[in-house]
Amino acid sequence: MPELIRVNGEEAALEVATVAELVASHVAVEARGIAVALNGAVLPRAKWPETRLTAGDRVEIVRARQGG
Repeated sequence: MPELIRVNGEEAALEVATVAELVASHVAVEARGIAVALNGAVLPRAKWPETRLTAGDRVEIVRARQGG
């Protein structure tokens, strides 16, 4: 049975090692306006490459959009 995490509220197999790799699999990492929360705490972009994911983690990847 694969290890699982939750990404934006959806259960997903843990197929990458770091937050940076996870973000890259969902959006262009160089994109501006991306924020990540790991287990309910905002994770600074500088920490994405070094932050390892483990089974049971909850990750929210959000992208700011302009609008009114």
